[in-house]
Amino acid sequence: MSDELRIKLKETTDFLKAKGIENPEVGVILGSGLNDYADRIEDPLVIPYNDIPNMQAGKLPDHRGQLIYGEISGKKVILLAGRFHYYENGDMQKTAYPARVLAYLGVKRFIITNAAGCINENFGVGDLMLISDHINYSGANPLIGDNLEELGPRIPDMTYTYNRELREALKKRAHEEGIELREGVYMMFSGPTFETPAEIIFARTVGADAAGMSTVPEAIIANHAEREIIGISCLSNMAAGVLDQPLSGQEVNEAAMLVKDTFKKVVDMAIEI
Repeated sequence: MSDELRIKLKETTDFLKAKGIENPEVGVILGSGLNDYADRIEDPLVIPYNDIPNMQAGKLPDHRGQLIYGEISGKKVILLAGRFHYYENGDMQKTAYPARVLAYLGVKRFIITNAAGCINENFGVGDLMLISDHINYSGANPLIGDNLEELGPRIPDMTYTYNRELREALKKRAHEEGIELREGVYMMFSGPTFETPAEIIFARTVGADAAGMSTVPEAIIANHAEREIIGISCLSNMAAGVLDQPLSGQEVNEAAMLVKDTFKKVVDMAIEI
């Protein structure tokens, strides 16, 4: 499997380099309702996922399914506008493939974003939460199978997955701009169902502050390759059972729209620091 994966990664990265992508410094993975950040790049190189060898777009309407390359704050940035979620395919290797591509291209810093349900009742809808740690409750791991030794060790340490120094620097910058950033633990469920109230009670009991259906696969891949990682959750709704009301995907997009300007500022800062 590792030889087959190497061949695919070479095909993909050779294609992207031929398109003009060279020496990217930062990779930004945009979550549900947050794809408008891609418009920050002027004169971008835009490549649909479905045009890239061995990549494919997810089917959610609010995910553009595009790789966008250009400069932000003087740094070469690749934006992944949209995900191919684990629940869409049941294959963690396909889910994590775009993150592997970023690592193979030499991206040094990953900024991984998502929309998440808020578990911590001291936080609120519309808050941005820096991820300090995660709980992988998806039942899968993208490193299962043969290891790509050129990217990282067989059994990588996960103690410092989300860079502490970068979090502190980002909180300081945000505070100077009058932006309060929360900080907490993100728990990944497989989806596609929202969590049940009982599952949210369980998540809170084991230490989670927010719940979602993404981010962890990309963070595992980036950590395996010893890259810097900043995780940012847009708390788009109170998780199941916190309020006595049903959940809907529409809430996610509405909350993202409300916080989009602040989100853009914070991601800019995360690129710059």
